[in-house]
Amino acid sequence: MTRTIRASVVQTCTQAYSLDHTLDKLEQLTRLARERDGSQLVVFPEAFIGGYPKFSTFGAVVGERSAEGREEYLQYHNAAIEVPSAATARIEAIAKDTGVFIVVGVIERDGGTLYCTVLFVDALDGLLGKHRKILPTGSERLIWGQGDGSTLPVFERAFPSDESTKFTAKISAAICWENYMPLLRNHYYSLGTQLYCAPTVDARPQWQNSMIHIALEGRVFVLAACQYAQERDYPATHAVSNAANRDPDNVMIAGGSVIISPLGKVLAGPLRDKEDVLTAELDLDDTTRGKMDLDVVGHYARPDIFKVQFRSN
Repeated sequence: MTRTIRASVVQTCTQAYSLDHTLDKLEQLTRLARERDGSQLVVFPEAFIGGYPKFSTFGAVVGERSAEGREEYLQYHNAAIEVPSAATARIEAIAKDTGVFIVVGVIERDGGTLYCTVLFVDALDGLLGKHRKILPTGSERLIWGQGDGSTLPVFERAFPSDESTKFTAKISAAICWENYMPLLRNHYYSLGTQLYCAPTVDARPQWQNSMIHIALEGRVFVLAACQYAQERDYPATHAVSNAANRDPDNVMIAGGSVIISPLGKVLAGPLRDKEDVLTAELDLDDTTRGKMDLDVVGHYARPDIFKVQFRSN
């Protein structure tokens, strides 16, 4: 039986913190991936819904916060979504209407705290669950809470094959610099992930090296979706890198989305300097073929020497 699926990464960005416009964009790009490329699974970037506040300081320095910064946080908090909510119901409807499994980065509002979260939305069963970024990076810690061990899922879902039968694929997500946490990666490998999703806003060329390494290390398909954003995509008052040279065309986040095979071959991308959808055909048996000589949680693990314990809350 052929065990291939068509999967896409979507390089795009939030629409000026407008939830309605961003959800419209999610639907448009999901339909594009499905109708143009035949995609069965699409991955959207980190913080796609709710926005990534690049260059924002929220008026904070060590020991002081400003009233203006608190107002900016209020605006950002209001742009976030609750899980579940009417917004997640809209994403469920898009998945159902298109027949596409959606992995999407959101800013989740839970009371007064925000989390950088990934949602997993199935075409049949709707919202399956979420993953909260367990350690925000740098200044992100001011505005995002920490996730914990309760949201580190690997979902096994059925996809149709060319022979009109179904097979399952295991899907996980690690957000941006979580991918630099060896034990987090090892946790997902130990649960058998095959489609390793990496929503991000890291547009550095060096990011590609990390994605190739993870594909090789875990013998997984890596689907890294990065934002591409210009000043025009943010509110007019949003901070920029050079306030004296404001221009709607200035790039805020430069992209770099990519799809990589379990043996480190770049199947699509990296995409830079524009919004678009990248798609590749993934043969899930390649994850097993790759483990003939490297299984980091199997014959390459050496449990007689090393022991890793994972604690779930």
